[in-house]
Amino acid sequence: MSQPIVDDVTQPQGSSPSIALATSEDAHQRWKIAELQEKLQVLESGQAMKRRETNYYVSKGRAIRRIVTLYDALEDLIAENDSQECLQFGYIALSNALSWFHSRASELEYNEYLQMLKKLRQGADGTRGDDTSKLKSLVADWVNRELKPNPPIDTDDKSCRRFINDACGRLLCPTELDWSNPIVRAGIRDCAGRHVVTEMSWPTFMYEKYTADLDNLEEGLFKSSLLVQTYKAIFTSPSSAKEFANEGDGADIIANN
Repeated sequence: MSQPIVDDVTQPQGSSPSIALATSEDAHQRWKIAELQEKLQVLESGQAMKRRETNYYVSKGRAIRRIVTLYDALEDLIAENDSQECLQFGYIALSNALSWFHSRASELEYNEYLQMLKKLRQGADGTRGDDTSKLKSLVADWVNRELKPNPPIDTDDKSCRRFINDACGRLLCPTELDWSNPIVRAGIRDCAGRHVVTEMSWPTFMYEKYTADLDNLEEGLFKSSLLVQTYKAIFTSPSSAKEFANEGDGADIIANN
């Protein structure tokens, strides 16, 4: 009786089921890693685009407090510009400053529109804070150089300013009062009688050469060296304000710019 013939099936040299299985798992892991990396790249790209969009709105919003409105809320300018004349002027200024605003707002979903307003407002309010922080030390330095008070005004401490400081008091003194008069100085500091300073007073620092014509209060208004330097520091650069002393008085600079 012959023995059954059994085929001798041999595995290819260098190959085994366990090795093939390991290779398959390795390839699957590489594919999974590549897929995750692709998803991560898409997410990072979307986040980068979102950051760029956010930065764009914030940067454009910085113009609002400088050339549109100092205090009004952005939402009020848009929603109530037909009911109040001052808001209407601000709305027109906003449209001129951000010419893309209307078309962009009409393309966005409501939540995206609110986010855009939030970022614009963030840029606007951030600018006001930056400007006031920057001017705190700059104005003190300008007053020290121009009026040479003794002792000089501390550039970091605002508590030593106002009417308690003679140099600051001279600049803040209403135009109709004489700061050089000791009685006037004492009355202003004590808020006594007719020397009480109110929001209706025109301070001396707003006028060219710090002198006002009481018969024509518009003459020289907003042309003082301090105001011109402040304008130049905000709208051009602090270094341009330092060059002011060599450029002439406030009236000359306003006329030539």
